[in-house]
Amino acid sequence: MPRLFTGIEIPEPLGSELALMRGGLSGARWIDPENFHITLRFMGDIDQGLAREVYLELWRVRRGPVPIALGELSFFGGDRPRSLIVKVQPNPELMELQAEQERIMRRIGLAPETRKFTPHITLARLRGTSSVAVADYLGLRGFPPRGAWL
Repeated sequence: MPRLFTGIEIPEPLGSELALMRGGLSGARWIDPENFHITLRFMGDIDQGLAREVYLELWRVRRGPVPIALGELSFFGGDRPRSLIVKVQPNPELMELQAEQERIMRRIGLAPETRKFTPHITLARLRGTSSVAVADYLGLRGFPPRGAWL
């Protein structure tokens, strides 16, 4: 069964800049820059037939470029950090693209996504990393490059 999600690829120059944020955080499994992306809709493990239907439906989506601006470094997980991220500033084009994909997935029978869409790029998965260590890392690293790139 394929494990599927849709996303926006990160251009190589920005991926290289974000890769400079790697290191200095115990328990971090750093994401390779070629795998940086903004997830729009996670579908999970689905059978081949449904995967083909997802492909055929999404193939019909036609949109122009979506402006993307980076925000601050942050993390998910509260007292038990699980991901180091860089936030992506929401804008109408990005939010509508994500909402369109959510409508398509529901129409073909997938369950609604229960988590609120929070656009971001995951830099690392964290295991056993304390919130104090994450706070120290964020304090030292400051902010990643900002600006529109798509």
